[in-house]
Amino acid sequence: MQVTMSRREVSVRLRALGLLLATAMPMGCSDGGDGQATSTSPPQGQVAVTPSTTSITTLQQQQFVATIDNASSTAVTWKVDGIVGGDANVGTITAFGLYTPVRLQGSHAITAVNAQDASQHASAAVSVVPLGGVLTYHNDNARTGQYALESVLVPGNVNTATFGKLFVAPVDGQVYAQPLYVANVSVAGQLHNLVFVATEHNSIYAFDADRAGAALWHTSFIDPANGITSQPSSDTGCPDINPEIGITSTPVIDPVTGLLYAVAKTKENGIAKYRLHALDIATGTDRSGAGVDIQASVPGTSGRVVFNPLIENQRLSLLLSHGVVYFGTGSYCDLGDHHGWLLAYDAATLVQRSAFNATPNGTEGGIWQSGGGAAADVDGNVYVATGNGTFDAASSGTNYGNTILRLNVSLGVSDYFTPYNQQVLSDNDGDLGSAGMVLLPDQPTGPPHLLVGAGKQGVVYVIDRDHMGRFQAASDSQIVQSLPVGACATGACPVFGTPAYFNQKVYVAAVADGLRAFAWAGGQLSLSARSANTFGWPGATPSVSANGTSNGIVWALETNGSGAPAVLHAYAADDVSRELYNSKQGGNQNPARDDAPGPAVKFAVPTIANGRVYVGASGQLSVFGLLP
Repeated sequence: MQVTMSRREVSVRLRALGLLLATAMPMGCSDGGDGQATSTSPPQGQVAVTPSTTSITTLQQQQFVATIDNASSTAVTWKVDGIVGGDANVGTITAFGLYTPVRLQGSHAITAVNAQDASQHASAAVSVVPLGGVLTYHNDNARTGQYALESVLVPGNVNTATFGKLFVAPVDGQVYAQPLYVANVSVAGQLHNLVFVATEHNSIYAFDADRAGAALWHTSFIDPANGITSQPSSDTGCPDINPEIGITSTPVIDPVTGLLYAVAKTKENGIAKYRLHALDIATGTDRSGAGVDIQASVPGTSGRVVFNPLIENQRLSLLLSHGVVYFGTGSYCDLGDHHGWLLAYDAATLVQRSAFNATPNGTEGGIWQSGGGAAADVDGNVYVATGNGTFDAASSGTNYGNTILRLNVSLGVSDYFTPYNQQVLSDNDGDLGSAGMVLLPDQPTGPPHLLVGAGKQGVVYVIDRDHMGRFQAASDSQIVQSLPVGACATGACPVFGTPAYFNQKVYVAAVADGLRAFAWAGGQLSLSARSANTFGWPGATPSVSANGTSNGIVWALETNGSGAPAVLHAYAADDVSRELYNSKQGGNQNPARDDAPGPAVKFAVPTIANGRVYVGASGQLSVFGLLP
């Protein structure tokens, strides 16, 4: 069947054409329109297609236009990779030349054939690329915190005179999750840069990232009329997340399929549930229907250990790696017979692939990392840190309290590191797993694959990921390095935030300490600089914006516990003792100016993208940028 286009529909114009370029993939055109490629070179000067080359994301459409220099030829037949009209494998094209790609990365040839003379045709090339933006917690699976494509915000213009709060988007609950950002998404036929916000009231919003206005879409996972609500904090006996528990962890976005995965906690007619959802980022439509009910169990010496949604706290941010979605749980105030769980689901089918329990024959060992995400390397190995709990792995046991783990794609333990003083940490609530980890880029000398982590005792660990060291009773001399974050008035400086990495520096913001930059040189970390201001509890998770390796800025959010006014800080990445801006300065200079990001939510992390900084708070998203 032919797909044709009228003179009016394609705006056929008479013009003499010179030599035309049939671009990209050498797709031949058939003699009789049956879609089979031939080796015959197409005649020159007959048909033209514009644009001749283009690149779009998996969520964009592209309008192609054909022109014919023969007045009697009034229509064309459109093909994608030699297939008339295209198909579900290569994308489809309408009779009007509107191409819709499949949600797979690749390159395709768009061919227009003169419907009256199949020997007259021309081709264009379209590259379908993954979505761009901030798609996961701390920007990448290594959790470096880097946004290295920032060409607008530079140290010279981030100051109180030229930078500040632009607008606020109201939401229906507390924003514990880091906002996510995707550029160039078609929503109802219009392209938008989108910022996504998840709340404890079990909502996900998509806002235009560049201008104030109502949400472009809003999806809620509650239905009070049918007995489905967020979970009241009082159900857990813990006021840690208060007054309600819904979406706590940062979702993750698949850059190819355009699906946003999120885990929501609900109370369904009196029963606590966790459900995994997959939303289309262009529409908010839940591809999972009502969401996948999270259930799991693993063998233990006393029978099956069963996942209990009521007492498990799903705080670990989601990870998407090698087609698998991972997320983990800790506890609420260490109450109940809880365990650290890490669960893996197939991203395409949402079928559970595997389940890991950190203490199947013990207790605790929560995997929470103060909202940080599991990290993953290029081979698909997954890294998590556990909190206080039973540890007996050194004596052939299966319990891994206060341990940094390397897990394979099936969630089997392939290596680990446990501090020599793990029992002291456990006895004193000194969670190693209070902070996330960052995987450093491959190193040219020494061990090539390194990991940096920290915890409540205020010690930074540098670990060889290929030989993690396991457990050594006398000391931690088997690892690359351990060093204190700093000397605080209270003794140790507890770390609750994931470190950031940029230009051979590691950035850490501990409790009762400033933002510290540690330089990596000669196979060791050493203090480079410290900010003048001090962060209260729970410290901060720093993030970095830069244009490649230039114009680096370190951003950190001061929260001082939930509810207090948040403060956004910006520092020069090459010397963090030089503060560029903080959100108190605008009000200090002009009482009418309000740069406050809103009531703080602990563990919140700012997102930087395309000249904007997005800060989640209680009941709102604040958007910062260059002032008009």
